[in-house]
Amino acid sequence: MPWKEKSVEKMREEFVRQVLSKQKSKSELCREYDISRPTGDKWIQRYLNNEELSDRSKAPFKTANKTPEATEQFIVEYRKKYPAIGAVKIHRMLKDEGHTNIPCPSTINEIFKRNGLITKESSLAATPVKRFQKEHPNEMWQADFKGDFLMQDNQRCFPLNILDDCTRFNLCCEPLLNVRFETVKPVIERIFYEYGMPFSFLCDNGNPWGVAQGTGFSLFEVWLMDLGILTLHGRILHPQTQGKEESFNGSMKRELLKHTSIADVNDAREKFIEYREFFNNKRPHHALHLDTPAKHYTKSNKEYDSKIEQWEYPQEYIIHKVKSTGYFSYKGHSYFLSESFADKEIAVKESSKNGCVNLYYRQFIIGRLNVDKRAYEFKRAYLINGDPRYSR
Repeated sequence: MPWKEKSVEKMREEFVRQVLSKQKSKSELCREYDISRPTGDKWIQRYLNNEELSDRSKAPFKTANKTPEATEQFIVEYRKKYPAIGAVKIHRMLKDEGHTNIPCPSTINEIFKRNGLITKESSLAATPVKRFQKEHPNEMWQADFKGDFLMQDNQRCFPLNILDDCTRFNLCCEPLLNVRFETVKPVIERIFYEYGMPFSFLCDNGNPWGVAQGTGFSLFEVWLMDLGILTLHGRILHPQTQGKEESFNGSMKRELLKHTSIADVNDAREKFIEYREFFNNKRPHHALHLDTPAKHYTKSNKEYDSKIEQWEYPQEYIIHKVKSTGYFSYKGHSYFLSESFADKEIAVKESSKNGCVNLYYRQFIIGRLNVDKRAYEFKRAYLINGDPRYSR
């Protein structure tokens, strides 16, 4: 039969009329129209009931457990309010807010898809990662400057972010106009007064945290040594060392800066405070089993005192004063240490390695000097006791 020359509905009507005219048997007509007898009976019954002979949707008239339209619209609007937050976290946020009868995360995700609310960027951000973290709050803080950006007043903003490694609690989200030590120090002092001090402080090698390898120590490192805090640096060209900071910077970009205009530094400060409140107290974290950082973080019991006490070295140590130029003298020769130690006292003691002496500053070993070669074997700060890195 030439099915393609006629509409399907016309062919079905023709089939039924021929059956009812009894010019041919039903079986013969079914073979001729290449349909089964049950299918033929179905079209005959519909014709007799004055029903249409077109194909019907196979979807059920009522879908079990279908999300009510009002609920779906509420979820869509909530997602628009937090466009970079995924289904699992939004489910938890709604639950924490006291909402009931919330669709499961997979259903919420389907609502996002139906409404075009899932981007490639957000899908990549949801990729699971392997996590490493300290066991207790304040064992280590991570600090980093998120990439600077131009504000509407044509000044550049440098967001300073500091996180607790264990709990992801954001201790600082501060907009600064530069990255100089004299600008950063008062901000960190304020954080120390509020939360106490960490055991160690992880940062990169840029300003104001570090200096180029082999050239000495930064003012920031020496200041933290005065406070008994170990400074750790991420490997150069390995940002994954500060993975939690990198993750926070990415979240801040997707969840705040991408959708927000910043007028000036005061406007930035207000919006950063609001985002920090959201990040710490409302936004769930997979690493915390969808808890918020504020539920896990506790202040350090190591209180901050801006007054630096004089350090007493053991009698077997020989004390040397560093000149304003960063040099100190030992056995008639001058060695460059760092200008950051200007006018400070360091201690020298023979090393267990032949021909070498160790240099100390307070409770840190800061270098090993090969006296025979008149050269440093290393110049870096290590805690004498309890350093989490490989012991030198």
